[in-house]
Amino acid sequence: SSRGGDEMMMRTTKKGDELRTMKEIGFVCVGFRFGHGGQRRRRRSGIGMMFTGLVEEMGVIIGVDRKSKMDEGMRMTVGARTVLGGTRLGDSIAVDGTCLTVMELGEDGGKFSVGVVPETLRRTTLGRLRVGDRVNLERSMGVDGRFGGHLVQGHVDCVGEIVSVIEEKEALWFRVRVAPEWMRLVVEKGYVAVDGTSLTVCEVFEDAFTFTMIPFTRDHVVQAKKKPGDLVNVEFDITGKYIDRILSARLGDVQT
Repeated sequence: SSRGGDEMMMRTTKKGDELRTMKEIGFVCVGFRFGHGGQRRRRRSGIGMMFTGLVEEMGVIIGVDRKSKMDEGMRMTVGARTVLGGTRLGDSIAVDGTCLTVMELGEDGGKFSVGVVPETLRRTTLGRLRVGDRVNLERSMGVDGRFGGHLVQGHVDCVGEIVSVIEEKEALWFRVRVAPEWMRLVVEKGYVAVDGTSLTVCEVFEDAFTFTMIPFTRDHVVQAKKKPGDLVNVEFDITGKYIDRILSARLGDVQT
């Protein structure tokens, strides 16, 4: 109930002599609102945004407003339909696996705008996008929805390079190269998000991993159209990152 939610948010935690509510320090991870047609959608709230890696549609870049320098960020407008259902200003949409905040919605529908900060440009492929490029889109997960992929934050770890694409009957095999230090987070049959798509790792190498796509996935994501030499956004499984951090700390090998 609403009352129960308010009580949960008013639990307190002590930091020094100061008491703050969980709501004030941003520990409220789950929020809801009702969108069009009573659709229940997650509201942008604190640190709780999460995706599943199941692309809802491919949008198209219809506007890019770049600052005079790349390190000043940019504004991007995306044409879309499905992900705009129930979406309001301040909601989160993953664009090629990158969690971005909706800052403007088209008055006649069919488009939304997001801001891309310098850190995001450094970490992702978004700075390379041009008008007419297609991108994977996914709304943040509704807590009452089915969980079909894996936990994806929309926080891209690195940019990978497609080094090979091989057809095997109706499937496509991709090999993606990343910096070797990231491979400690990759395990065979584990999860990885590539351009925001939840995929299963097939093979693990010193500086690369492979995954395969079934025909349905090929028809609904942008990376299926990419070729060797093209770049992709890569996010590794958050569970593995936390385990790696904890073990590294115990062994005195914390990366700073």
